Amino acid sequence: MTGSSHGMLANLFQVDSTVDLTGQIRDLPVPQFMTLLEQITTEFEYFLQAIELINNEKLEVMLERLLDAFTHKIGQILQAEHTTIFLVDEEKQQLWCKTASIDQPGAELRVPMNTGIIGHVASTGEPLNIHDVDTHPLFNRDTDRHTGRQTRNLLCMPVLNRKSQVVAVVQLVNKSNGKPFTEVDQSLFGEFAASIGVILESCNLFYIAARNQRGAAALLEATASLGQSLNLDDTLSKVMDEARDLMQADRSTLFLIDRDRHELWSKVAVADDRNNRVEIRLPANRGIAGYVASTGETLNIPNAYEDPRFDPTVDQSTGYHTRNILCMPVFNSSGALIGVTQLINKDQGSFTGSDEDFMRAFNIQAGIALENAQLFQNILLEKQYQKDMLQSLSDAVISTDMDGRIVTINEAALELLGCLIQGSEGWQCQTLWTQNLVGRPVWSVVPVESLQMRLEDSLNTGARHYVPEQTLHVAIAFDEDDPLPVLAAWDPEQEGFTAWSIGEVLDPEARVQRFERSINLTVNPLTNPTGSVRGGLVVLEDISSEKRMKTTLYRYMNPEVAEQVIAIGEDALMEGERREVTILFSDIRGYTSITESMEAAEVVSLLNSYFETMVEAVFNYKGTLDKFIGDALMAVFGAPLTLETHAWKAVQSALDMRHRLELFNTERHRSGDRELHIGIGLSSGEVVCGNIGSKKRMDYTVIGDGVDISSRLEGVTKIYGNWDQSCNIIISEFTYGECHDKIWVRELDRIRVKGKERSLTIYELLGNRQAVFTPTQHQFLEHYLAGRQAYGDRQFDQALKQFEQAKTICPGDRATHLHLERSLLYLQNPPHDDWDGVHTLTSK
Repeated sequence: MTGSSHGMLANLFQVDSTVDLTGQIRDLPVPQFMTLLEQITTEFEYFLQAIELINNEKLEVMLERLLDAFTHKIGQILQAEHTTIFLVDEEKQQLWCKTASIDQPGAELRVPMNTGIIGHVASTGEPLNIHDVDTHPLFNRDTDRHTGRQTRNLLCMPVLNRKSQVVAVVQLVNKSNGKPFTEVDQSLFGEFAASIGVILESCNLFYIAARNQRGAAALLEATASLGQSLNLDDTLSKVMDEARDLMQADRSTLFLIDRDRHELWSKVAVADDRNNRVEIRLPANRGIAGYVASTGETLNIPNAYEDPRFDPTVDQSTGYHTRNILCMPVFNSSGALIGVTQLINKDQGSFTGSDEDFMRAFNIQAGIALENAQLFQNILLEKQYQKDMLQSLSDAVISTDMDGRIVTINEAALELLGCLIQGSEGWQCQTLWTQNLVGRPVWSVVPVESLQMRLEDSLNTGARHYVPEQTLHVAIAFDEDDPLPVLAAWDPEQEGFTAWSIGEVLDPEARVQRFERSINLTVNPLTNPTGSVRGGLVVLEDISSEKRMKTTLYRYMNPEVAEQVIAIGEDALMEGERREVTILFSDIRGYTSITESMEAAEVVSLLNSYFETMVEAVFNYKGTLDKFIGDALMAVFGAPLTLETHAWKAVQSALDMRHRLELFNTERHRSGDRELHIGIGLSSGEVVCGNIGSKKRMDYTVIGDGVDISSRLEGVTKIYGNWDQSCNIIISEFTYGECHDKIWVRELDRIRVKGKERSLTIYELLGNRQAVFTPTQHQFLEHYLAGRQAYGDRQFDQALKQFEQAKTICPGDRATHLHLERSLLYLQNPPHDDWDGVHTLTSK
């Protein structure tokens, strides 16, 4: 058994299967066996080095350098001014090479296999020696644009592998001595062409093996990474990052399909903060991603700008250049299309069929991970929804299992039982109380007569019980050694309070805080979809004086503020005090003309519906409803509880009113009713607040200049407001100064309201800083503000020009008309030297 030039292992692989290889080796003498081992060991070491080479991340760079070195050496030997080696891409039927373009150094140039001279040589395997390229029909002058050289003559030679297949084409341009290439040059190239063919084929095989190896490893890593999180946001982020790394792309986006809104959505990193991701949405049938989402087909686009579905506007606005795109569908385990992955700009060349295969395998894993994350998120949302719903109930609610033991208990129930959960550590106390109560029989914690009997009947038979006006006696015992008080219940037999934690009657001398509640008791069964009872629900409605007080306060402020007011006590409200607040006045425009033809019941219904939504806008921003004055509303921000951001809260409330009025008017329009228009005035300042009235009737209210100014500004909207706007909002300079960095405004005028000596600047509230204005709106505001500046500087001719421009853009703006009239008047009759630009109002 002897070796050959092909190698010992190659000989072993070529052995006929009928030959007894084991027998041949068994009969070898020891020296020959040792020689055989050495030869095989040497060849295996070469194999190991090749495997290490494949796993080396720098293989691609090394192969490129090797190819570059051969390219320059061939050009040197054959005395060519420029030499290029075009490699054959069988998969895409293209020839490609690295270009030296100034704009894109290291980019790839790709041409079809059947194009031009090199395409002819690659297709036929025959060399071409062209002495004058201008006379040759296959020459493509566009090639010179890539090389930056003027081509005179060229020699184009095929490079074959061991199977006589073309693996590359070498193009030598312009013989350096000015003469054409000769047959001697062709023969000289033929001396090393076979070796170059073997090397190029080996390089290509190495490159493919290395790419497949890296891709498989990356796919395994990505699959493992995707399976580590059930958080949807984390999964989205990992899918995008892993896909980008796997495919060596510049950008990657995963769009999920929102079928309810017919949109694709994703979360992308903010430019200056990759940890901060914002949600983006686009129509589900638009663009490249929309096409894939609509059809479920894969799109592999080598040149984005040649595809009519590509929208280049984003590139134009950002300066980014999209070269190629791979966009593929993502399916869940049941085969439903749930998303789209989009990869942009592969680092080297275009996306290949192998990339599609890898991405398809990746998307299968991504689809499973996304489905799991979405299911888990839905479960969390449903659980949180039920928890929030339970906690939001004002009545005490306790759920039990089939043995009557507590499963859940809401905050209202804890408060009803006397559990102390207020203060800075309220959440922690609430958690501790809940942990101590869960698992205990509900009747041992809630000592209501016949509760155990009624609950057991409900659990056994599905019966429902309602027992009104029950008395609940509970107590809290304080122990100096225990930070958490002991909950106790009244025991009629023992004539004392029994602590449920120890089952003993409390020491009469112990520090005990007793509570007596008036409640309505409801006991209901909890059933599953088949109707079987799976637990009980105990509802305790507090009808005590504290409950009634809360109900009253809820009419004037939101529950959170009401709770804080209750905490400070009713006596605190009796004392007058000075506070910095913001006052909001709103009024319906043309109310009399709207309601004069309506029945009384219709008027009441209209006002109730209107005030219902407007009061919500007040409560949502911690405002207090002061009073209704006919069709007008007055609200206070900053009393009775101090509110540091009272001006900003009031502004947000006013903007919310504007939005709610638009929705309100939409419904009225559908019903054929007239739309409502309102004016809103806001001003901030110091007021006196407290309970004011007589012994028989008192109201908590505020008085002071801030109230008067807000009321006047609401009236001023009739002068400066536009009737084509459903809601005009004017704020004073005092409110503007408190939150100028959060809002967009237009300075309307500097006025002196009736009954006041001091003048003030008023502003139209346009929106918060998230509001976006059209170019037309920007142009209008520029002319108006320039007019105001000229008007204040007594340059009335310039003011007229600017206000005329503003009027042309917005003909119905009343503030512009007012300034036009004044500017014209002052231009004809100039004001006194002491004129300060202030306009004095003669009516309220």
